[in-house]
Amino acid sequence: MTEPNTSNAVLVKKLVLAVVCMFGFGFALVPLYDVFCDLTGINGRQINRVDASQTQLIDKSRLVKVEFATFTGQLSGWRFEAVEPFVSVNPGQMKAVKFRLVNLNKDTANIQAIPSVSPGTAGLYLNKLECFCFEQQLINPSSETEFVMQFFIDTALPKNIKVMTLAYTLFEVENQAVVYPAQEQNNDRS
Repeated sequence: MTEPNTSNAVLVKKLVLAVVCMFGFGFALVPLYDVFCDLTGINGRQINRVDASQTQLIDKSRLVKVEFATFTGQLSGWRFEAVEPFVSVNPGQMKAVKFRLVNLNKDTANIQAIPSVSPGTAGLYLNKLECFCFEQQLINPSSETEFVMQFFIDTALPKNIKVMTLAYTLFEVENQAVVYPAQEQNNDRS
């Protein structure tokens, strides 16, 4: 009779070990996903924020086509677009691109643009000096706003990358009041 009890005990130990392993794997998923994205270049979340002193010599021997894609995600009543759908730029050359955002709603909204670069490895070589994606933006109702994104591509960009896509997805940031310095000054004078 001891034989079934020992086999049950062994089975219970194996099941407990399996549960512990699955629990540990669940905790390891986020860092594993980040490593996977870095290795494969999926989801180019890299944002290189630089200042003007980090510009380089211009590589006039090649051109890189930078395409712009804009998405409003789950938001309705918004128009979001790049004024130019693409630009051709020499690595090291400073370029400014305008984006137009129209709030067709009757409410003020606090929005954030989240960037993504494809192919993902190209994101390592895209350097932004100025971008509306760095901060949340307070957009008035029924208004049109233009933003500028100023960037350059590092001359170390691999030669096989001739086209890169920079995509922005717009999200509304709820329940977060943002006070900008201009608003603080106006409030102090009141």
